[in-house]
Amino acid sequence: MDSCPSKPTVWRKLVFNFSFFHALVQERRKFGPIGWNIRYEFNDSDLDTSNIMLKGFLETEEVPWDAILWVTGQINYGGRVTDTNDTTCLMTTLEKYCSNVSLADTYRYSTLDTYYAPPDGPLDGYKKYIDGLPLVDPPEVFGLHGNANITYQTAESLRMV
Repeated sequence: MDSCPSKPTVWRKLVFNFSFFHALVQERRKFGPIGWNIRYEFNDSDLDTSNIMLKGFLETEEVPWDAILWVTGQINYGGRVTDTNDTTCLMTTLEKYCSNVSLADTYRYSTLDTYYAPPDGPLDGYKKYIDGLPLVDPPEVFGLHGNANITYQTAESLRMV
């Protein structure tokens, strides 16, 4: 969290935002075709590459938001995405986590007050926030309607039976 001396506050916020985004794209898969039209194998290398590129982008005087968004969304994650609608969904979702407004302590990832990047501070503050998150996340945090759980639970029940 402290490996970008040029813009440490922006770095920590965006590392958290990108980590949250990464978890989100992974978890959307559980909703089947409601989450993604095609099941993509996003993995940790997508996040690692995004963070490496982010660090390089933050060495500039101004934060190049469009470039960060393009490289992260279209290349790092989007390189796996083959469906046009999934690309649109991915980019639209990433815009919530990769913008100047997402750096504000009052910014929320969804309509739910529970999900946000904690205020900048030591690593323990981030860990404490993560430990306080619910064990079962509502579909709204993934940008889905609450009824998406019905589809997920039905599929899980059928799989088990």
